[in-house]
Amino acid sequence: MVKKELLDILACPKCKGPVTLNNTSDGLVCPACKLIYAIKDDIPIMLIDEAKPLA
Repeated sequence: MVKKELLDILACPKCKGPVTLNNTSDGLVCPACKLIYAIKDDIPIMLIDEAKPLA
């Protein structure tokens, strides 16, 4: 699980907007870009090329 302190400082690398934890806690969602960044081994993968579009 990603710590709250980390979530508070993370931003979308594409638009620099806020990201939120998704319902299953396995990704961070940028509502502005409609992208989800995966979380692997409790480490957010904040690379634009690795992000997936929201379904």
